[in-house]
Amino acid sequence: MFNMGFSELILILLIAFVIVGPKDLPKVARWLGRSVKKLRRLIAQARLELGLNEIEKETDTIRRETAQLQRSADIKAELSGTEKALKDGLREAVKSASDEKA
Repeated sequence: MFNMGFSELILILLIAFVIVGPKDLPKVARWLGRSVKKLRRLIAQARLELGLNEIEKETDTIRRETAQLQRSADIKAELSGTEKALKDGLREAVKSASDEKA
């Protein structure tokens, strides 16, 4: 959640140990754990009531469909094929025009 490593966690615990003291540290840790649990429950409830989970699923579906359409509608391949056909046609026209002059 916070992308904390082991060394950062140890540093925070040492600072908390110095500030709070060894006697009250378990109480503070218990309160902090309960507060985080309540906050997570509150956020989950708000997401459920607001319908954010469904919106997130819909946006993921739309993102996947858009990527698939983008891959299927690759215009570069078609354009390069058309460019090659045009160049070949142009060469033939120039060749036939030079043959007619001669």
